[in-house]
Amino acid sequence: MNLLRALATISGMTLISRILGFVRDALIAHLFGAGAATDAFFVAFRLPNLLRRLFAEGAFSQAFVPILAQTREREGPEATRVLTDGVANLLALVLFAVSMAGVLAAPVVIALTAPGFAANPDKFALTVAMLRITFPYIFFIALVAFSGAVLNTHSRFAVPAFTPSLLNIAFIAGATLAAPWFDPPIKVLAWSAAAGGVLQLALQWAALARIGLLPRVVRAPWRIPAVRAVVRNMLPALLGVSVAQLSLLLNTVFASFLESGSVSWLTYADRLMEFPTGMLGVALGTILLPSLARHHAADDREGYARLLDWGLRMTLLLALPSAFGLALLATPLIATLFLHGQFGAHDLLMTRSALIAYSIGLVGLILVKVLAPGFYARQNIATPVRIAIVSLVLTQLMNLVFVGWLQHAGLALSIGLAACANAALLWVYLRRHGIYQAQPGWWTFFGQLACALLAMAAVLLVASPDATWWVAATTLTRVGVLLLLVSAGALAYFAALYLLGLRLRDFARRTAT
Repeated sequence: MNLLRALATISGMTLISRILGFVRDALIAHLFGAGAATDAFFVAFRLPNLLRRLFAEGAFSQAFVPILAQTREREGPEATRVLTDGVANLLALVLFAVSMAGVLAAPVVIALTAPGFAANPDKFALTVAMLRITFPYIFFIALVAFSGAVLNTHSRFAVPAFTPSLLNIAFIAGATLAAPWFDPPIKVLAWSAAAGGVLQLALQWAALARIGLLPRVVRAPWRIPAVRAVVRNMLPALLGVSVAQLSLLLNTVFASFLESGSVSWLTYADRLMEFPTGMLGVALGTILLPSLARHHAADDREGYARLLDWGLRMTLLLALPSAFGLALLATPLIATLFLHGQFGAHDLLMTRSALIAYSIGLVGLILVKVLAPGFYARQNIATPVRIAIVSLVLTQLMNLVFVGWLQHAGLALSIGLAACANAALLWVYLRRHGIYQAQPGWWTFFGQLACALLAMAAVLLVASPDATWWVAATTLTRVGVLLLLVSAGALAYFAALYLLGLRLRDFARRTAT
């Protein structure tokens, strides 16, 4: 398997999803703006999304993928089939119970997670109603994560990477076609989320059927030894991921007490951050975890270290210009995507401050997704958990310092800086224990990156119009100028790297399928 080609496949499919996501968010901003109703929806959808990351993409993947890769490497297809059947059945039972509990306890959940909403009874009631619609999404999306883990371990990357596009399509279709039939119209978004979960599961289960791994019903899946091993690994993984999600949840609590619209401004800025974190961080983590697990199962320490080194270089090569680009083009990006309808100039300024604050920690956020698989592939989950707890404490301490000064942007800055600290601690541990050894050429690589970033920043600073121009320009003009700016910045960056001797083939790498 060519890792660069796999990265291109995942990133390309993720690009489609992110573009649809921007269309979705621009449509939501146009139709609903940034206020009490959108705050209610974003809180209602954020909670099942947090559980999705907790049960599905987070703890579940960390616990399941290394054991699945090891079973496939050492025991063969029949043992792999027994493992996947057992895990699918147990996951479905647990998530069904969680979904029903969330529906029944929705008022209590909102009272605990967005207590500031209690001051506005209508806003509180709307949030509760939408949470009851969106909460079952966790059941479907957890099984989507299971299917994606199986497909990725079998080097079938395209379908799992494309699957999130279906959620965005459901949102777009619901908001444009069905909103007038809902009272209030914002409720269409909650029902669109539920429909998106069903569509995603249908697509991935069809892909599982094609490789003969569609789950079968089994009795007492918890009695299967490999399934019990997944559960044992998942318990500390749940703690680690819950620490990260608790940090986001506490930020929602802080934001609920700030100016109305703060939750929405942070959400719109976070959507822009998800573009590079999804295309780079999630894509690299998706490739690295099963590949590292196979190297570990084969006791190939040298290959393990080289693969981590490749991941770190790819991260810096692509994440650093993304962070600079988000900060320097914050106004053009937000104006082009969101400055329509109910989303006004004040919303632009508030979202811009959050995006610039987020961009400071972008590299750290992506590095965590690359470094953490270095632990998970070895079934060492305790160390990242301890580091995540340190990161949580740092985040909340920085919130106390920054929120009074920077308001909602302080919440974004705290998350980013804590992620940088998290990545640094992960890297130090891997180095000290000999798990990662740096390959030759790093200082030359740093010099090439620094010169290329300076070239890109100079082009963007000189070429970009000021904020008043972006507010006054038409949508079509904004799109055209933004595309020219992004193209000019990318051309300056990669041309500088080429002139300094860096070649794409330097990053070509193969690993076992």
